Amino acid sequence: MMFEIALPPMPAVTVQQAFELALQHHQAGRLAEAEVLYRQVLAVQPGHAEALHFLGVAAHQGGRHDFAVEMIRQAIVRDPSNAVAHSNLATVCLATGRAEEAMVQSRRAIEIRPDFADAHYNWGAALAELGRLEEARAAYRRALEIKPDHALAWNNLGNVLRQLGQCEEAIASYRAALRLDPGHADADNNLGIVLAEQGQFDEAIAAYRRALQRKPKSGATYHNLGNALNAAGQFQEAIAAYRRAIQFCPDRLETYLSLGVALGRQGQLDEAIAALRHARRGRPDYFEACYELGQVLVMNGQLEEAIASYRRAMELRPDVPQGYFSLGNALHRQRRLDDAAAAYAHALALAPNYAEASYRLAEVWRDQGRGEEAAEAVRRVHELAPDDPVIHSDLILLLQVCPALDEAAIAAERRRWNERFGVPWQRLALPHRNDPNPERRLRVGYVSPDFRDHVLGRNLLPLFREHDRAQQEIICYSGVRKPDDLTEEFRRCAAQWCDAADLSDEALADRIRQDGVDILVDLTLHAAGNRLPVFARRPAPVQVSFAGYPASTGLGAIEHRISDRYLDGNKDAGESDHLSFIDSFWCYDPCGVELMVNKLPAQETGTVTFGSLNDFCKINEPVLKLWARVLEKVKDSRLLLLTYAGSHRQRTLDVLAREGIAAHRIAFVEPRPRREYLEFYHRVDIVLDPFPYNGHTTSLDALWIGVPVVSLAGERAISRAGLSQLSNLGLPELIAQSEDDYVAIATQLAGDLPRLAELRATLRGRMEASVLMDAPRFARRIEAAYRAIWQRWCVAQGS
Repeated sequence: MMFEIALPPMPAVTVQQAFELALQHHQAGRLAEAEVLYRQVLAVQPGHAEALHFLGVAAHQGGRHDFAVEMIRQAIVRDPSNAVAHSNLATVCLATGRAEEAMVQSRRAIEIRPDFADAHYNWGAALAELGRLEEARAAYRRALEIKPDHALAWNNLGNVLRQLGQCEEAIASYRAALRLDPGHADADNNLGIVLAEQGQFDEAIAAYRRALQRKPKSGATYHNLGNALNAAGQFQEAIAAYRRAIQFCPDRLETYLSLGVALGRQGQLDEAIAALRHARRGRPDYFEACYELGQVLVMNGQLEEAIASYRRAMELRPDVPQGYFSLGNALHRQRRLDDAAAAYAHALALAPNYAEASYRLAEVWRDQGRGEEAAEAVRRVHELAPDDPVIHSDLILLLQVCPALDEAAIAAERRRWNERFGVPWQRLALPHRNDPNPERRLRVGYVSPDFRDHVLGRNLLPLFREHDRAQQEIICYSGVRKPDDLTEEFRRCAAQWCDAADLSDEALADRIRQDGVDILVDLTLHAAGNRLPVFARRPAPVQVSFAGYPASTGLGAIEHRISDRYLDGNKDAGESDHLSFIDSFWCYDPCGVELMVNKLPAQETGTVTFGSLNDFCKINEPVLKLWARVLEKVKDSRLLLLTYAGSHRQRTLDVLAREGIAAHRIAFVEPRPRREYLEFYHRVDIVLDPFPYNGHTTSLDALWIGVPVVSLAGERAISRAGLSQLSNLGLPELIAQSEDDYVAIATQLAGDLPRLAELRATLRGRMEASVLMDAPRFARRIEAAYRAIWQRWCVAQGS
């Protein structure tokens, strides 16, 4: 704010000399000496208007604002026509939050002296403080018409213009202030703010650094510098700036908040938590601190504390959907499914088109076995984000578990995916320059996010171990973000390895093309982490789908699919891909788990225990009703199911109760690490296979532990996994062709304990002697399929 100090005429020589000396001290910044002399003047002449006036100004400059207001008011009573006093009183009022009085005083100064630039400046400042920005802009412009070199007015005009959204004009205004006063630190700081808001972070950083050269102890400027550095990706420099801001402004809680967020992003979680806790302690009602603390606590694995912090944030701001969404995420990670669903639902109640919340709610419903509801929720998300191929892929995958849908409906959805995300890229594909020699060594590229301890990784490891490297050079394009021991084994099996998780689709496609890959194999289909948009760009001349799950991608750019005759021998491919058959879609490997086959549980308990340790998304009402028929036929039998705790367990019991099955016959266990999960099979006599999505690796696990599987063969490939596995084991009698057949097979098997005991004792040997665990044969069959596909491509190049 501006003060004007003038030398007025004085009636008494001695008083005037004292007053003039006081002004000299005042103008030189010696406020204490000036105040002593002003008081001496007033002791002799109590009504001395100018001494009162400037004593008030000095008091304000010394931080004694109330006394300053009192003195300047007394001065104005004695000399109401003093425009400078009115303007200076406006300055003090603005500094003490009295904007209304500042308006009155500055307006009076203008009435007395219409060409008084500082009065117009203060008038603008008061208007701006009251939110009357258009009028404030006009007032500042008038001040500058009167005094074009008024640097403070240029700076404040810039502030108003920025608030009005006139950023380019604001920048010009700040630059004008700096031309007039190159040392104006506030103008550089404000220039930095508007440049940062415009995304011009490098220029903003330069402006902040200039401001700090002039005001090196400005905590506010260091805070702003930290924000700009953070936005520019200079995270460590941002952290250093925030620390300097705290050094000079230790009470500024916003800086602790920003420091905590920046530290969290850099993985310095303990320090981040400390900074955010400091911010929250300093202001218990600080919503942002509570929320961001929750975010960092989640990253640090402190889920209970994170949930408490989110709940406190929601108490403070119950209208913020993002808070409920994050709370839902933390609850879901704890597998508190009902609570997570409630949090996501609350977020959606506040923001019905909140796509991420709908998506996460669908994940919870999937975990609860509510597959059709989950699919509908993802379909709504797809409608909100039709250009997102990942969401559309998730919908296609979820449709696989819906019992009411047939293959035609799912195929139609795959075609829509291809039309939207595949065909446009296929039209732009470049020709391939690979050598069309049908017998040469091939470069085979595999694309997957699951080269790790994952069901797919465990299924594929035998193939990678047994590949004939004289015939095929293996290149892995890995989407694994947290490598483990299996990742390292895959890496050792590959001739080349590319960490592709952070590569864009375009960059990965270019890398594959540069690597000269002959056959590119998709191992994921529409499952999580797929890179189908890469395949749409046709980076390799031959593209094949295999292993993720037995189905087509529907992508026109993937022309080949590997399957087995049990899965797909009953029909043509039906879409754009051509089928190549091997003995078995799966090759099982326990991957280091050593677990003995136990005695038949029914021989010890006297009760047959059925079980399904499949992902609960496969457990639907038609499945439960069929299982109830089995339980009804087998007296006192039990059923063991694998799922997390939640209301879906009671819903399962309710379905079975309506079919006459008492709750005490049903037991639930929660998912566990692999060895503990496998040990659950020690409690099971017979596995009941779900449908339409059969157990795949879970059935192989059961068979390896000695537990027979009763399966219903359907029309879709995913519904024929049991058919394939049991046929390859020489156990066709366990394959049902109808629901009545399913009940009869399960009932008959449950009534024949000697047969069950014999199967218990021999199934592992059957597995080990079958194609289901013959890794060299598995690899040779797949390599033969690749060679045949490649030869067809070579022939096509010569035609």
